[in-house]
Amino acid sequence: MSLDDDVRRLATGTNFATLTTLLPDGTPQSHVMWVDADDDHLLINTEVHRAKYRNLRRDPRATVTVWERDDPYRFVEVRGRAVAFVTGPEARAHIDACAQRYFGRPYPAPIESERVLVRIAPDRVVRVGLERPRGEEDRSGTAHQG
Repeated sequence: MSLDDDVRRLATGTNFATLTTLLPDGTPQSHVMWVDADDDHLLINTEVHRAKYRNLRRDPRATVTVWERDDPYRFVEVRGRAVAFVTGPEARAHIDACAQRYFGRPYPAPIESERVLVRIAPDRVVRVGLERPRGEEDRSGTAHQG
């Protein structure tokens, strides 16, 4: 399944995402973070010493929710799995590119271990408040209830 235009637009803008992974005991763990995309994957950049990386290495299932910065009631939830882990210069260049996009400067934080670019392949997309391609779920009527 490739990413559609809405998912790519949200993921390549200056919108934030929540990445949810599973801890060893099955408990969900969520992190708000930067997000990016190529044609077929959501891209998450982290470091190899972090729990989210260890969680995805052990169990590749993940959910990434990306919301519009100016209207958090317009979002996509992408359920999928981590299919590639890229380290080295490509991962470092990617975090610098994300920092440029979000803040207009190279990544300022010290790198404690090694950067890793995680490619997440979508299995299912749920959209709220956005037009949807045929056959995809839209829960826009329930977005404001809670």
